Amino acid sequence: MSHIDPKHIPQQAFDWYDEYAHGDMDRRTFMTRLASLSVAGLSIGALSSALTPNYALAEQVSFNDEDITASYQKFESPEGYGIGQGYLVLPNDMPKPAPAVLVVHENRGLNPYIKDVARRLAKDGFIAFAPDALFPLGGYPGNDDEGRQMQRSMDREKIENDFIAAAHFIKQHAKTSDKVGVVGFCFGGYISNFLAAKIPDVIDAAVPFYGTPASDDLVSQVKGPLLLNFAENDSRVNESWPEYESILKANKVDYQAHIYPNTQHGFHNDSTSRYEPEAAKLAWSRTVAFFKTHLA
Repeated sequence: MSHIDPKHIPQQAFDWYDEYAHGDMDRRTFMTRLASLSVAGLSIGALSSALTPNYALAEQVSFNDEDITASYQKFESPEGYGIGQGYLVLPNDMPKPAPAVLVVHENRGLNPYIKDVARRLAKDGFIAFAPDALFPLGGYPGNDDEGRQMQRSMDREKIENDFIAAAHFIKQHAKTSDKVGVVGFCFGGYISNFLAAKIPDVIDAAVPFYGTPASDDLVSQVKGPLLLNFAENDSRVNESWPEYESILKANKVDYQAHIYPNTQHGFHNDSTSRYEPEAAKLAWSRTVAFFKTHLA
């Protein structure tokens, strides 16, 4: 995979992209600020390309890998948008029912990176199900900017209820054992924390990557176990961690938390220059081991 070395990109640029990606800065302002930087001879176009995803770089497991079978499956969501759809990936070698993992995307729909994460889990023997919150609007549109706008236009509570319905769907799947976990990234990290609090009887283990906690009225209901992965240079998310950790400790929740040095929000996403290979590999190895322990 080819990336611009993150050391050549000022922290300001990462921070501005985070604001832009989460709706706190419009594209015009983002591009204007990038233009103010002179970085190791990189043009504004090179900087913008480095910060935004190139999903051709993210495929680690092919959709037609001989060890897995992938398909799209619909599920009912009466408290959400009525009908949802997700990307279901099954291991081909399943002599008995296997544990399932719900895979939750960022704030822009089911993009190729998240589908690849689902395939990676299936290669490790899990049933993986990755819902697309944008399905009621036609699904992920093929680019992140439009995907963000679409997701921002939707009803947050209905989206949350769609993911609750997805968790019940995969738990009841004929090939699922009685164990279900959830892993999510960014917005999906929040959903992972949310599901761990909202339906702890369904979710047996949760792994949020750089996700904020559930709302104040729910957060104390988390039962765990949790594996929380944070980026060091992610003040927007990390400022909520001390209070969240104090609640987990007070409620004697089984949790592990790791803050990965010199990393940015999104460090696991191998389609941008925020990707940190060593941290991503370590965090993912911990994730797989955690699920193998708690979903066995």
